[in-house]
Amino acid sequence: MLTLTVWSDFACPYCYIGETRLQKAIEELGLNDGVQIVFRAFELDPTAPKEVVTTTPERFAMKYRLPLEEAKKQIEQISTLGRELGIDFRYMTTQYSNTRDAHRLMKLAEAEYDSVTVGKLNEALFAAYFAENLVLSDLAVLLDKAVSVGMDAEVVKAVLASDKYDDEVRFDEREAAMRGVRGVPYIVFGGDFAVPGALSIDGFKSALQREMSRRQHDEVASERPHVCGPDGCQLL
Repeated sequence: MLTLTVWSDFACPYCYIGETRLQKAIEELGLNDGVQIVFRAFELDPTAPKEVVTTTPERFAMKYRLPLEEAKKQIEQISTLGRELGIDFRYMTTQYSNTRDAHRLMKLAEAEYDSVTVGKLNEALFAAYFAENLVLSDLAVLLDKAVSVGMDAEVVKAVLASDKYDDEVRFDEREAAMRGVRGVPYIVFGGDFAVPGALSIDGFKSALQREMSRRQHDEVASERPHVCGPDGCQLL
């Protein structure tokens, strides 16, 4: 069994795109039963407010010092990458807020449920943000998504009303910092070989094949992977 450890944030467009490409690569190679994915928390902005205070185009334009129309163009180009994968990707109208509680919810799922439920919740949270444009700091939204994948409502409510699993989220982020991770997605194949960004489906297939065959790994990522970090996402 090959274990893939994935650091990501639910407000990161390349994380959603990258994880979807990775899953398609696994499926196309027929490796569903041979690969286990472990999700790790990474907040692009731990200080982000719980309230939505600006639109995505406004925030994008300010972050990258772009005219508003150019910011909208870049956002749409990123959305197109998601739509090419069959995702109803609506980056333009996302509602940016703090994602700490969403990561705590994932830690509850990892502690109490099987990997199938964890994977479903991970997908549901990404879709909530990028396809449904919901506010991920809204505890009602998180509860709804948790229940939709089979988690116990009362347990979820209790966890979200507390600070439980906050330490586990911080542990993931400290480990990322120790590894020198500055952008996500950051995917570690089998414990040591890392891909810092969202490769193409073929790029991920190549990485998986090389890792599975234990060949040399340092030639895998000749393409430029897409990545998001505290200072923003790589523009197209």
